[in-house]
Amino acid sequence: MTIDRRTPAAIVGAATFGIGEAPGFTSMDLAARAALAALDEAGIGLSEVDGLFIGQPSDFLSGLTFAEYLGIRPKLTNNNRTGGSAFLTHMNVAALALAAGEIDVALIAYGSNQRTGTGGLVSAAAPNLYEKPYSLRLPVGGYALAASRHMHEFGTTRDHLYAVVKSARDWAMLNPEAFLRKPVTQEDYFNARMVSDPLSVLDCCLVTDGAAAVIMVRKDRVENREAAYLLGLGEATDHYQIAQMPDLTTSAAKFSGQRAFEQAGITPADVDVVELYDAFSINTIMFLEDLGFCKKGEGGDFVASGVIGPGGSLPVNTNGGGLACVHPGMYGLFTVVEAYRQLTGSAGERQVNGAEIAVAHGNGGFLSSQVTAVLGSTATR
Repeated sequence: MTIDRRTPAAIVGAATFGIGEAPGFTSMDLAARAALAALDEAGIGLSEVDGLFIGQPSDFLSGLTFAEYLGIRPKLTNNNRTGGSAFLTHMNVAALALAAGEIDVALIAYGSNQRTGTGGLVSAAAPNLYEKPYSLRLPVGGYALAASRHMHEFGTTRDHLYAVVKSARDWAMLNPEAFLRKPVTQEDYFNARMVSDPLSVLDCCLVTDGAAAVIMVRKDRVENREAAYLLGLGEATDHYQIAQMPDLTTSAAKFSGQRAFEQAGITPADVDVVELYDAFSINTIMFLEDLGFCKKGEGGDFVASGVIGPGGSLPVNTNGGGLACVHPGMYGLFTVVEAYRQLTGSAGERQVNGAEIAVAHGNGGFLSSQVTAVLGSTATR
């Protein structure tokens, strides 16, 4: 059987719920609210969902729990966990299942009340024997190591990191959903409390509540409506613990991006908008390099040029990202929702004019799991 990997599926509905603070809601409540909103936007009934994908913060059987919560009996459930990138791996499986005719409607959802709930996220595995003796504070310590090495090798500076933080805030000010909607000055940045040198509290993602959901169908089911078509998707990983990362300055996004662009039949130069997993400010610089939007070592100057902010030639994290919009433990699905909104012209004041191709990129663990999705507007069908 030949499967067209360029456009096997399309996203026809996407939604968020409870961004910021949502007291009184459980993580599953939040996921369900986002799911129902996405289904409503897609014009699809809950009973039609036969593919269910979810990965909740502290429920390792969430595929079963969520099916029960929604009162549905899906043909396929999946709650694969690769950290914040998990939901893009769900897209990969959903697209293949749709293309094979195994399912007709895929629901991918996530929700977390980590800010207002009494329970926190389940932490990543304890440090291994190479990290434990040094009491490395994770996850921030792992990303601080990557930032320090990038600075050492390429001359990247905290001014460059500030450019990432400022861009995220500038986009957030255009997004009524964003949690932090106020400008950040250079003075604010350099006076901020250090968390793990060279990363300050402003270099770290938010701690919020929030949920997101997307609905995927085969492209032949999309009628006369705007949609975001999956053009290509690539996954890659080369380590789990940060001490085992082959090169602290280069993530496996180098490979996931190559695979996604090859499937889509495009190059980075064809991309109109980029949604990256910016759990920490260094992520944005590294991923722009690894995905081929600029050369390795030039990411700092690239972001400092203003190219990624509002009005720039390569808009990045147009919702404000994990640094300024939302980060309820795992952020990956929010990159997909924002890409969908940009491609369907539903992003409001932050809309990128003429956006036809978007990249959504997920990151999991300690720069460990990398997943890149290339999405296209109706014009690319």
